[in-house]
Amino acid sequence: MAPLPVEIWQDSSKKLLDKLRSYYVKNADAAPLISPQTALLCALLYTAIYVAPFYVSPTLRSTPLQSRDAPTVIRARVRAVGLTCIICTVITVYVLAIYGHATPQDVARLLGVWPVNPVDVLKVLGLVVVLFAGPLYESILVDGDWHDWSFSAFKEGVFDNWTGYRNLIIAPASEELVFRSLTMSVYLLAKVDPARMVFTTPLIFGLAHLHHLVDFLQSRTPEGRRSPPLSVWINGILRSLFQFTYTSLFGFFAAFVFLRTGNLYAVILAHSFCNWMGVPRVYGRVGQFADFHPQHITPDVAQGKRDDDPSASVRVSNSLMQDKEEMEETGAEAIQHVPKNLSIGWTVGYYALILTGSLGFYGLLWPLTESSNALASL
Repeated sequence: MAPLPVEIWQDSSKKLLDKLRSYYVKNADAAPLISPQTALLCALLYTAIYVAPFYVSPTLRSTPLQSRDAPTVIRARVRAVGLTCIICTVITVYVLAIYGHATPQDVARLLGVWPVNPVDVLKVLGLVVVLFAGPLYESILVDGDWHDWSFSAFKEGVFDNWTGYRNLIIAPASEELVFRSLTMSVYLLAKVDPARMVFTTPLIFGLAHLHHLVDFLQSRTPEGRRSPPLSVWINGILRSLFQFTYTSLFGFFAAFVFLRTGNLYAVILAHSFCNWMGVPRVYGRVGQFADFHPQHITPDVAQGKRDDDPSASVRVSNSLMQDKEEMEETGAEAIQHVPKNLSIGWTVGYYALILTGSLGFYGLLWPLTESSNALASL
């Protein structure tokens, strides 16, 4: 009986993976085809190409009169990021093909774009869902976001909203392509130890986010002054340190997943999900709004109640008060999707799920990232 097409594909994929692992990772006797320093220079070059346009071009800069969330700025930055991805991809393919003698099939495999195992994507998504069990509980059950679940709400929050489009699609796809796929493929060519890749390349990813400090200071510098007040500097530095820590921690996870699964799409989806959820609540009670207007299931993840901006809670409170005033003026009834001032038990449940989710994530990290498509052994 002739082998099925699926069996042929699996056999071909296995041979390719064995070749790549032997060529780039396991064959310790052969010298690396590029040096680790060259790989690092490539990573730093990619970072510079990714960030520099935000400040070189006046169209892409944020100012006190034009926020980085303005549609015109987002559209311009999306175009710039797209060009950045093309340039960095061309550089990487050149290095892999010329110095690594990689075939097109080898290149696709090292970049994590082919072959694709959908099961790996679902397992990684399930892993981050376990980690965010507490925030999902608050969002869906406590805040009642499930009432607004619909295709139209998803479309409005992602494709009809420039900020959502940037945070949920463009940023995850471009950042994972540049800082995971392209960066780690040249590190594999340099035969850098996989554990070292996991814990060093994300630091470059975290440092790339520090440019938001410049963005923050520029947008809050009064007209006629060269620099903002000291309070803005302190606020900006604290925000940037927090963002560097948070993005580096996520980078460790994403790098680990990329090497363990060899699947770029899995880390993009995990990145998008984490952007949607935002930073989990670590203090305070849940379900305490007296009047609450549930948001869409795909909220603007850079704004609203999960924003790391200290003024975020003020904006949410103002928004809720405005909703209340509008309903009073029109005679509309207050939306009662969420009970008012929920008991302490709901909060206990939230923090219990935070702990359970963290332990579950730790326990499932290895089994749910195990894949026959792994690019390196950890």
